[in-house]
Amino acid sequence: MMTILYSLLLLLQASQTNPAAENSATPPPSTPPPVCVTEAHDVFDFWVGNWEVVLGGTERVVAKSTIERVSSGCVIREHWQPLSGQDGVSMSFLNSTTNRWEQLWVGSDGKRVEFAGGMHGGKMVLTGFWAGAGPNGSDALVRMTYTTLEDGSVRQFGEASTDQGISWQSSFDLIYRRVGDS
Repeated sequence: MMTILYSLLLLLQASQTNPAAENSATPPPSTPPPVCVTEAHDVFDFWVGNWEVVLGGTERVVAKSTIERVSSGCVIREHWQPLSGQDGVSMSFLNSTTNRWEQLWVGSDGKRVEFAGGMHGGKMVLTGFWAGAGPNGSDALVRMTYTTLEDGSVRQFGEASTDQGISWQSSFDLIYRRVGDS
């Protein structure tokens, strides 16, 4: 028994004083960079911030909106808070399989809409089928175009098509104006 303890003690002492034993240790693995920190993931960051939302061409505030990057920067989440009506949340992300931007909108009415698209001419354009969003509550294909304006605000312009995108009618025009320190 004493021989075994003595052997273990010698082995332990040798590993602590032997420089070769120190050099044979495997270095700790390096942390990989976050997967969503790329230029392609940053293109929609112009929409991130705290906003008051007005109807285009007016000063009438219709909502507040908080938009932030979450999930290690992989998702842009909007919390839409209208002054009247139903609120909702959207989550926008760059789909790593299709390399297209997608947005999922879920309203407090339980309805959801899926949009897809990407950057075109410096504007984010997302299109999706939205039940009840067309003229007189008809179902429609909705195209949303997000544009950064000269003053740093963002315009979200919506168009609806009831003929599968052959023709488009203006549906909504919203201007997001920054508030606070965003």
